[in-house]
Amino acid sequence: MSDTLSTAVCLIMMGILMFWFPMMAMSERNDDVSQLTVQSTVAEFVNNARTIGKITEADYDNFVQQLYATGNTYDIAMEIQVLDENPAKKQDAILGEGTKIGENIYYSIYTSQIMDELDSNGYKIMKEGDILKVTVSNTNNTLSQMFKNFFYGLTGNDTYSIVGSHSGIVTVTGS
Repeated sequence: MSDTLSTAVCLIMMGILMFWFPMMAMSERNDDVSQLTVQSTVAEFVNNARTIGKITEADYDNFVQQLYATGNTYDIAMEIQVLDENPAKKQDAILGEGTKIGENIYYSIYTSQIMDELDSNGYKIMKEGDILKVTVSNTNNTLSQMFKNFFYGLTGNDTYSIVGSHSGIVTVTGS
């Protein structure tokens, strides 16, 4: 009887070691690949938009398709900090040169406002000096997260395993 019990325990342990842990490792690897893909896709989208000075609907759709090609769903948050220049000129009476004084102020436009403009115009124009920020995080539980929840009980519903963000200053005014 004790031989049968120890054999059953050994078979269960072998099953865990031969199947469970390799599946966990492969799902972790899949999340790593998705993370790398998301980060590079976000960086490419932001860099393209800031070098041409606008976000087009076609570029945004291509960006979303590349993200969803990883097999996950994502929450995309965009912010454009619009440069509101408030310069004043101070003239030097002797040299006749004007120097710029005053502050430059930024105000923010968020995802819903950007998407409204993309839907109505097909593009969102930015100007030189604006700052574009994009953050992407997965909204679904990946296989790796499910394994971790089951085996470790560590992760919760509010944790994201795949996150990508990038920002940059717009270098040219779009047309």
